[in-house]
Amino acid sequence: MKGKLVGYAAVGTNDLERAKQFYDALLSEAGASSFSPAERAVFWQVKDGGSIFAVFKPFDESEASAGNGCMTGFPMDTKEQVDAMYAKAMELGASDEGEPGARTENFYGGYVRDLDGNKLTFYYYE
Repeated sequence: MKGKLVGYAAVGTNDLERAKQFYDALLSEAGASSFSPAERAVFWQVKDGGSIFAVFKPFDESEASAGNGCMTGFPMDTKEQVDAMYAKAMELGASDEGEPGARTENFYGGYVRDLDGNKLTFYYYE
């Protein structure tokens, strides 16, 4: 597994261009850039490699829907980065799922839903 637990996380969308605009603006704040390996997908990755986040139009051509209980977590280096990413997501039209704050003694996170209703968390773990 080469030191990785997860190689990529993906969410669905019904409007790939709208999702790309949202995530380009949001994830550029974390140093990620996008690329499209296929016409139904956009991937984001930081320049030093590592994990990938992706948005797909469903390959079965059914409507995409957000999973209840599903979430994608983006690790941040500081609590201030959590606050900044949460604020950026809200500025871009995300909806609030929990303002940034301590959830446990060692975990600080902020929660949003993207434009398609997918749940995201930006977190710092001490």
